[in-house]
Amino acid sequence: MRWIIVLVGLVAGALAAAPGPALADGMMLVQAGAFWMGRDDGPSGEAPLHRPYVGDFWIERHKVSNAEFAEFLNEHRWVPPSRESRVESFDPAYANHPVAVSWFGAREYCAWHGRRLPTEAEWEKAARGVDQRQYPWGDAPPTPTRAVFGLARGATQKGDMRPAGASPYGVHDLLGNLREWTSTTFKPYPYRHDDGRESFTGVGLVVMRGASHDDPAAELSVTRRWAVALRDGAPVQQLAGFRCATSDDLGEVAPGGRR
Repeated sequence: MRWIIVLVGLVAGALAAAPGPALADGMMLVQAGAFWMGRDDGPSGEAPLHRPYVGDFWIERHKVSNAEFAEFLNEHRWVPPSRESRVESFDPAYANHPVAVSWFGAREYCAWHGRRLPTEAEWEKAARGVDQRQYPWGDAPPTPTRAVFGLARGATQKGDMRPAGASPYGVHDLLGNLREWTSTTFKPYPYRHDDGRESFTGVGLVVMRGASHDDPAAELSVTRRWAVALRDGAPVQQLAGFRCATSDDLGEVAPGGRR
């Protein structure tokens, strides 16, 4: 299997030989301000086009990799809450591919680093900037040099190989490869940061953003929203990666190395 699947019966030591350094090499600053979110010419769940305000935040340049998540498991000895889960070791050849993991695993990993999952609004602003673009790189159609899409199930790729697909803030791999967990409860637009949606606790529907490696080009859009019930289990999390964010002022740490 080419990813870690977070499931019960974890023996963290099975991942002790996880090779390779972390490739997610920095946190990118997204400055405070309003931006255009959603669209009026697409699915009803993405409407209306509106302008929420987002404060300063930093977000990881790349999705978290298999090797990075294995380091967390080995150090933290975290056991997932689901009875249906276990952890399977990954092929070393995929150490630096994005990890596919449960929402709970993603949340705990970010907390381990003193960070958190991004909100839905933060994710879209990091991907879209302020100019209503359709893709992180602009409005040109997806190509293999910009995103990983249209491949067989399980055919993820390293996330640092397509700089042409970076967003206006220098964030890579936002569309394709794996979809991404957020910390937001799924609710209709307009987006309101003060209506409770930004504090998903594991109950109800959570928002997943982005696209997967096996999605067709037509599914790639910075506005696409996925409402996910965590009880759906492994079939969903096999397509779900993540990256961490923080509202802390990282100063000179960004966009350099990670702590």
